[in-house]
Amino acid sequence: MAFNDGLLPTRRIFNSGSTPRNVRRGSIEPMIGRIQIVGAVSALALFLLCYCLFGASLTDGGGLDSRSSSYGTSAVSTFHPARINVAKVQKSCAPLTSGAMTVLVTGSAGFVGFHTSVALKEMGAGVLGLDNVNDYYPQALKRARLAELEARGVYTLEADLNDRGVIRKALDACKFTHVLHLAAQAGVRYAVKNPGAYVHSNVAGMVNVMEEIVRTSPMPKVVFASSSSVYGLNTKVPFSESDVTDTPASLYAATKKADELLAHTYNHIHGVAITGLRFFTVYGAFGRPDMAYFSFANNIVQGKPIKIFQGEGGTELARDFTFIGDVVKGIVASLETSAASGKNADGTKPPFRVFNLGNKTPVTVSNFVSTLEKHLGIKATRNYIPMPSTGDVPYTHADITKARAELHYEPTTSLDEGLKIFVDWYKSYYKNGANKADQEYVPNR
Repeated sequence: MAFNDGLLPTRRIFNSGSTPRNVRRGSIEPMIGRIQIVGAVSALALFLLCYCLFGASLTDGGGLDSRSSSYGTSAVSTFHPARINVAKVQKSCAPLTSGAMTVLVTGSAGFVGFHTSVALKEMGAGVLGLDNVNDYYPQALKRARLAELEARGVYTLEADLNDRGVIRKALDACKFTHVLHLAAQAGVRYAVKNPGAYVHSNVAGMVNVMEEIVRTSPMPKVVFASSSSVYGLNTKVPFSESDVTDTPASLYAATKKADELLAHTYNHIHGVAITGLRFFTVYGAFGRPDMAYFSFANNIVQGKPIKIFQGEGGTELARDFTFIGDVVKGIVASLETSAASGKNADGTKPPFRVFNLGNKTPVTVSNFVSTLEKHLGIKATRNYIPMPSTGDVPYTHADITKARAELHYEPTTSLDEGLKIFVDWYKSYYKNGANKADQEYVPNR
């Protein structure tokens, strides 16, 4: 098998001056206190529901379009209802090989979605993409990915996850065997600036996709992107799927944890066969320019200093950098090994699965930069600064025992090999000043 490596008014319970029968006066105040807590929780729940439904428009006045011309400054809380070209959709999602999967890939203009769509198409699967092509980072790079996908026969619907009409039409037009839900508002630090975008895409978007899936017959199998960030402030390493993940360090991580809880709920109530994948710092060709390795490359080739964060006492940060080609193999394996959706006559249902997709070998950021320097042929000017309190964690390390046993997942790409592939692509893509605007992009943090 070949793989392309390259987010109620309370009622008055008691009448004034009266005590209900069988209730001692001394117990009224604690009861009222509990009632007030319940009311507060209900109010908070209602607010969150409205926030999910209407996004940041509750707090920023709304009206901002997700295709704003300034990177990352829009609320990403509104969308233009999209139209669907049924003929193009059905052509794209038609399998090339008898018995092959038919997969809806949300986030197909994104880094992981692009590479996975390519791999699935090469396997003979029918693939339809869906992406809102927002401006969190330069849209030109997303457009280049989409052009490459179209050349390979993969059509992408440009639509928002909250446009349930389009999702419904896509599910009706293609009898998808699987939904690979990768679309999300990415970035840990940006969540401090624009939390509404994360609730809109990662939480409300997840609910909307799942609501349409459970209304589909036969019900597709689902694989979705979680994140290693759900491990948050955990200090036990390596991180295992059985670890408690109740201490997120960022709003982004909290939305990904919420996705896992929502997924469990849809599995429990509706019997959706659903798998969550916790990705660990994925890098590679056609990557995300908001991520450190891409930003480092941009600054190094332009002679600009790079910022390397340090933990308490000047400790080195380390990440379980994982090459995109290895991650794609894990994603495909999770699709292929999923049980069928739906509850059986005896009430049993498919399992809710969660897997780490990491590299199992953390590398310090300094060593990562040294390898990047080697392949770029340029030395970096390094500025070491304290890690900001915006949600980053000092260390990530994946325990891949479960993924190895159940998915036969085994990352084989060394950091040296993976970064060489990235740099070769980088030099080709930006050769002779091409796509220069992308290189000048500064992550919105």
